[in-house]
Amino acid sequence: MGYPGHEDPNTDWWIWVHSPDNIASGIVSGDLPENGPAYFALYKLDHDIAESLGANTLRLGIEWSRIFSKPTRDVRVSVERDENGVIAHIDISESSLKALLEMANKSAIEHYRRIFRDWVDRGKKLVLNLNHFTLPSWVHDPVAVRTRGVFNAPSGWLSEDTIVEFTKYVYVVGTVFGDLADMWSTMNEPNVVAVAGYLMVKSGFPPGVPSLDYALLALRNQIVAHARAYDVLKAISGKPVGVIINYMWFEPYNEESESDKQATQQASYMYNYVFADAVTTGSSPLVSSEALKRRLDWIGVNYYTRMVVSSGGSSAGGWRVVPGYGNLCTAGGVSKAGRPCSDFGWEFYPEGLEKTLTAVYERYHLPIVVTENGVADSADSLRPRFIIRHLEATLKAIEKGADVRGYLHWALIDNYEWAMGYSMKFGVAKVDFETKKRYLRPSALVFREIARRSELPEELLFD
Repeated sequence: MGYPGHEDPNTDWWIWVHSPDNIASGIVSGDLPENGPAYFALYKLDHDIAESLGANTLRLGIEWSRIFSKPTRDVRVSVERDENGVIAHIDISESSLKALLEMANKSAIEHYRRIFRDWVDRGKKLVLNLNHFTLPSWVHDPVAVRTRGVFNAPSGWLSEDTIVEFTKYVYVVGTVFGDLADMWSTMNEPNVVAVAGYLMVKSGFPPGVPSLDYALLALRNQIVAHARAYDVLKAISGKPVGVIINYMWFEPYNEESESDKQATQQASYMYNYVFADAVTTGSSPLVSSEALKRRLDWIGVNYYTRMVVSSGGSSAGGWRVVPGYGNLCTAGGVSKAGRPCSDFGWEFYPEGLEKTLTAVYERYHLPIVVTENGVADSADSLRPRFIIRHLEATLKAIEKGADVRGYLHWALIDNYEWAMGYSMKFGVAKVDFETKKRYLRPSALVFREIARRSELPEELLFD
């Protein structure tokens, strides 16, 4: 957003970040999405920048709420469950699809097509992601959930109804954009949605209701929703369908401690692997069904840092995260391991990407794309080295056999970083949020050199 007339007030995040209580309490920054970089209006400018930097692929997203700002529940579909009660099939008839297309926002669809076609017509590849955290407010109203109770308001991924409505939305999106997408991603970081929304409530993610049961239920319903969306997208377009997961490399605090190593394995499994296990093998502690099996063509790896774990603590798994490492460091400081940390307080740990890519490939043997990797660094002092070292880690994983098909840096331009607003600068291009003008940071030139040559030049590899 960020351009008059392009606001989207119909999402749960819009409600959440505009809440006076949330702003007053500091749960959210007070920065508002309507003051953003205006990509929705200035996409041609940003595509010019991406192309000039040598990028050949963009991952772009679609807002469900822009396509359907009002409920689609009145459009009937057939829902079948397996013997365990898991939604195993959703049949959307031709007449139901027609009704959904009539309800869809035509101007939003046309505008999205202009955006996507502008990139595709340049001869570039397009990865379309269908859900990046936000839900329509008729699906999830987080302030109402918090004030009236979880099941007395639209409760988002805590409701199986969201599985059905998400599948309807995906059917329409697959129908109207299937000719433009090279690859699909059903959702971005479903594990973050569950953990940040229901466990790490100080993260500022909606609805901020602390409950392990709710976190597991939200993740479970997203797993089923992915599988049903996979079926729809494959039937419509036949293009590869993946999911993007936030991975952290988990390490034991004490390498000699069996209890720390066991705690690390438990934490890593639940955060990193339970989702993809369910939609590849059909079996997981959260939900099991033959209708979930083999519903994944590729895996998106979002990687930023590690997590150091020790046994004990109050978590259900009997483990705790050790501060001073990974994402629990002082912003702009140095970790307990002597490593620099980002403006977010995330530790510089590129070897974790190599280990993650290797582990993910060994577990699933599916193609991988690094779909996010970047650093909050307003001074642009860490980012050049960050890009080089993480690309080097990616190459090392490839040398070890990992099938990594691409690397997408987060981000092209500074953007709205959710509860943190505009304070965290991830772009290789700086944005003046008043004028909307873009300025290349020095790190953009490093990225350009690598992307244009399609290699990591040896002269950049120094300590």
